[in-house]
Amino acid sequence: MTQNATADPAPVPAAVRESAEPPAPRKRSGRHGSRWTPWLYLAPALVVLGGLLIYPVYQLGLISFLEYTQAQVSGGEPTTFKGLGNYQELFNDPQFWQVLLATVLFAAACVLTTLAVGCTLAVLLTRIRALPRLILMMAALGAWATPAITGSTVWVFLFDPDFGPVNKVLGLGDFSWTYERYSAFALVLLEVVWCSFPFVMVTVYAGIKAIPGEVLEAASLDGASQWRIWRSVMAPMLRPILVVVTIQSIIWDFKVFTQIYVMTNGGGIAGQNLVLNVYAYQKAFASSQYSLGSAIGVVMLVILLAVTLVYLRLLRRQGEEL
Repeated sequence: MTQNATADPAPVPAAVRESAEPPAPRKRSGRHGSRWTPWLYLAPALVVLGGLLIYPVYQLGLISFLEYTQAQVSGGEPTTFKGLGNYQELFNDPQFWQVLLATVLFAAACVLTTLAVGCTLAVLLTRIRALPRLILMMAALGAWATPAITGSTVWVFLFDPDFGPVNKVLGLGDFSWTYERYSAFALVLLEVVWCSFPFVMVTVYAGIKAIPGEVLEAASLDGASQWRIWRSVMAPMLRPILVVVTIQSIIWDFKVFTQIYVMTNGGGIAGQNLVLNVYAYQKAFASSQYSLGSAIGVVMLVILLAVTLVYLRLLRRQGEEL
């Protein structure tokens, strides 16, 4: 018999065999997990905001659909569902529309003046030396940190017709700033701008410092004026920051309460200086019509949300990233 002379093939080394095998597919759990990672970090803040914001808004909306006056609060009468009756009563009240118009115009004037003053001083901060800049910053932050009721009381004293130094300096005698409607609104506007412009100034100043100096230097060498540099160079680059300060100013100025209430003694003579927040306070607490005051609060919330969403939508159409 003849044996088979064919030898067995030599064994392949393990390292070579492993390198020849196709790699195993990787799991995508990391990508899926990264999608929820930001929400996990935000979860504690969202829980706090839910308790401090969502639940009160829910209660506000619920009361606006009920018959809820002092009789229901004291337990003398049962609480009944009124549906849209409070909103119908509110929209049929001519005073509501007068107050709404006054609130919109007053808030718009405050926002525009605050942005103008804040942006102007922010540009000024970039052009003065360190010591004047520090003094201006400290003075502005002091105004910003002053409580609204304290600042309002001080401004009322400054413009007092009998003892105020402003009338004496201007030679106005015993002129009362809070007697006439428009002068009272102007006085409150000055106080609102005084305590609001520091936020705009500091925020815009930080944005200006982040702009590369070469860009501003090139615009200056091309012969552009300071106003042209601001309008054509700074403002487009600062647009995301200006969006933030504008929305914040709209929210703050539209729901102003303390300044109007303190400086006009609850809304002025015969309610000539009422704004929606003070109007809601009078309806809810002075007249004990809590459901009607809640309806005014819901209307204010809807208006602010609509303004904010429309403003953000317009910016998205322009291709701005926020």
